[in-house]
Amino acid sequence: MSAQTEPSQYIVEQNQRAAADPNLADATDQQDADRGFIAALEPGVVTNADGKVVWDNDSYGFLKGSCPASVHPSLWRQSGLNIRQGLYEVTEGIYQIRGLDLSNMTLIEGETGVIVIDPLISAETAEAGLKLYRAHRGDRPVTGMIYTHSHVDHFGGAMGVVAVEDVASGKVPVIAPQGFLEHAIAENVYAGTAMTRRASYMYGALLPRGPQGQVGAGLGQTTSVGTVTLIDPTLDITHTGQEETVDGVRIVFQITPGTEAPSEMNFYFPDHRALCMAENATHTLHNLLTLRGALVRDPHVWSQYLTESINLYARQSDVVFASHHWPTWDTARLVEYLSLQRDLYAFLHDQTLRRLNQGYVGSEIAEMIELPPAITAAWNTHGYYGSISHNVKAIYQRYMGWFDGNPAHLWEHPPVESARRHVEFMGGADEVLRKARASYDDGDYRWVAQAVNYVIFADPANAAAKTLLASTYDQLGYGAENATWRNFYLMGAYELRNGVVGTPTQANSPTMMSALTVEQVFDALSLRLDGQKAWSEKAVSDWRFTDQNRTHRLELRNGVLVHYDRFAGDGLPDADVTFTLTKPALIGVLLAGQDVNAAVQSGAISIEGDAQSFGKLITLFDDPDPNFAIVTP
Repeated sequence: MSAQTEPSQYIVEQNQRAAADPNLADATDQQDADRGFIAALEPGVVTNADGKVVWDNDSYGFLKGSCPASVHPSLWRQSGLNIRQGLYEVTEGIYQIRGLDLSNMTLIEGETGVIVIDPLISAETAEAGLKLYRAHRGDRPVTGMIYTHSHVDHFGGAMGVVAVEDVASGKVPVIAPQGFLEHAIAENVYAGTAMTRRASYMYGALLPRGPQGQVGAGLGQTTSVGTVTLIDPTLDITHTGQEETVDGVRIVFQITPGTEAPSEMNFYFPDHRALCMAENATHTLHNLLTLRGALVRDPHVWSQYLTESINLYARQSDVVFASHHWPTWDTARLVEYLSLQRDLYAFLHDQTLRRLNQGYVGSEIAEMIELPPAITAAWNTHGYYGSISHNVKAIYQRYMGWFDGNPAHLWEHPPVESARRHVEFMGGADEVLRKARASYDDGDYRWVAQAVNYVIFADPANAAAKTLLASTYDQLGYGAENATWRNFYLMGAYELRNGVVGTPTQANSPTMMSALTVEQVFDALSLRLDGQKAWSEKAVSDWRFTDQNRTHRLELRNGVLVHYDRFAGDGLPDADVTFTLTKPALIGVLLAGQDVNAAVQSGAISIEGDAQSFGKLITLFDDPDPNFAIVTP
């Protein structure tokens, strides 16, 4: 196993030039990040019931020192801001827990208790944050909970702050934008395994924390690894201007679908003159297409909703805060901050389309875009999480798809076959590596990565290629201002040296799975069907759900699972087999790995008809691979 390399002279000099930026002397963000500080969690470590560490902010203590040559100075600055941890007062009656997860948890004091906004990723971190708040503000009961949007870092800790029984009884309302539940679990149904695997690269999950390892994620430091939970919303926000009063607190909502998440909302507290921007305005350029994978977001719509936020609420606000980073105070300052964020997304959208219509492709446009000086000068527009490069390519993809119009790219060989041919045409692996080492010595790391990657995909056992590519990824990581780029490069180097080490977190939690609809369960099942093995098989089954008073039909034909609700008098032919059960029993046997025979014997499932036909169907499914290779074939 080769050792991690030190920063090359090229990277040292690049980061020295970045360190000379006079804007680094501006301490405004540091002052804002410290404003309102009340107390920190001591120590800054959260464990679960078994004593396992699920969050360790103290492991980032090295960021309090001077920036080393192995980290871009701008990223070092951002991470130093993000490690500030504890309870903060935003304005009278509004508090935030920061630095206990990737996201913030906001607490709004009401007449009798406290309203929780976005209870982090894990129940353990959310519980620790609420305890810290209560230690300094009194043992106030939770009287409401609000999810700003459908990403797990904004709802996963729900059961750490609210009892399910209190929600079910109506004691605690749970408010979310319309479509929240569908979108919150849809990602995990359709591409959760692949997204989770790539997220381990994006957040540097297995990297050591330190100057040559993981220093943060730009949007926050990293993701907690505790218990992910979900409590279903009890009140949907359906339109902008909808006003609700929770525990005496007036809240005016602005729905913003299709921005940072497909289901998202901002909201305004008129009696506090405070505006919550969810994740639509943060102290970084956000992702239009996150590196872990997602549907491409719409920067045009995003910018329009920011304009609406400014005009409806910002000019009547004294403070704006979000579910990441630190607030901005003073009406003029916060309007300018939101305007710069708006201009950033609008500029990227419009200029990409301008160049696209001149015939340039995404990779070309990404190299051509230069932001206006006023936008570049603001720290909150820097690409710590999203980047100009991958956002521009995402905009191109949104409008034009994967194909760039060049017929040479219409039917290329897949990676391994392409790599073998490239290496052969380039004179063989030894010649490629000889030339690549010269390019490495010249500091052309982008080209070395591309060329040596061919060698590895042609010959995964080539140790010399792995060593050179790992060193190349080290340099690219050390020079990246973008935290997620750094993590991807350094994770790639880590796995080239150590082999595939897998994914430390699971795509689905029990409470997430319990929220699936019957349709989503069968959708998830259909994605595991081996179509080639199944295309000659036929099967028809009915699923009678006693807890929902409905019957759902499942048909297998041509390697596809088709499913739909039955209705009285539909005239359909009889099924081969009929199962009578509840939705939890369905989830248990089809997705959670529970034993079917045990469920039948216990009476949880009853079967009428040809049970063997379904038994044969089960053999046609395979399991997703949470540890698939990324930097090797």
